[in-house]
Amino acid sequence: MKTLKANGIELAYDSQGDASDDVILLISGFGTQMIRWTDTFCQTLVARGYRVIRFDNRDTGYSTHFVRHAAPNFDSLAAMLMAGQRPDVPYTLHDMAHDAIGLLNALSIKRAHVVGRSMGGMIAQILASDHAKRVLSLTSIMSCTGNPALPQTSPDIMAMMTRPAIDPFSDEAGFLAHSLAFARRIAGSGHPFDEESHRTLILQEVRRAYDPDGVGRQLAAIAVTGDRRARLATIKAPTLVVHGAEDPLLLPACGEDTASSIPNAEFLLIDGMGHELPAPLYRTFVDAIDRTARRALHA
Repeated sequence: MKTLKANGIELAYDSQGDASDDVILLISGFGTQMIRWTDTFCQTLVARGYRVIRFDNRDTGYSTHFVRHAAPNFDSLAAMLMAGQRPDVPYTLHDMAHDAIGLLNALSIKRAHVVGRSMGGMIAQILASDHAKRVLSLTSIMSCTGNPALPQTSPDIMAMMTRPAIDPFSDEAGFLAHSLAFARRIAGSGHPFDEESHRTLILQEVRRAYDPDGVGRQLAAIAVTGDRRARLATIKAPTLVVHGAEDPLLLPACGEDTASSIPNAEFLLIDGMGHELPAPLYRTFVDAIDRTARRALHA
């Protein structure tokens, strides 16, 4: 793991594979760190002939945390948005997209295949629409367009996401119980829930950096960025949209809306998959990402 200065902040990243190979940039999801793109997943892409770069988004992991800004009040945020007002937030998803561009600039990478999951898919969409010359191909995984007419997450999941955080350092058992319950709630039925792997990953993230206020700031960034469909209609890069048929956090309609908003996008709906990237599906994902990247090479 290394750090560099990009877009005025510090970004933590790592790079795997041959520096001469085409780059795949992996963008993490809401409140998660780059290690959610597991070493096994990254190495499977490397074996296909890619250089794989993953990084911690701002407010996660070893990247800059915006600690001078308090966590937003979500009731106030929602009320302002409903009233058509723009809340004052530290940053938006567009700023986070500029972080990714800054990372590519600092590493002297002109273009990359961009792959994002959940919130990372939203950031990847912005990259492909606003920085088209830098994006060879786009893969948007279990993400959405910001379309306000889409079906919303069920109240119990929102309650689990926004409830006061349990301090893992004073109550590790309680923190783990809540985190595992949430991971199980958003998982699909297609593969057994691997509790031990989830437990290990949750504790690794806590030991790297724990910042519940940062998670709140990322959620605010998503909320204020708004509907991106007009931007998505301008995307020219070969695009793959992947979604779980059992995703309860961002429902399958969100993936369908994303694919229909991007010209010539391929839509891959995976039976039994929730809001997750289970290890048994790694090869399915890598095959699809590789196929999309090769579409860019042929184009």
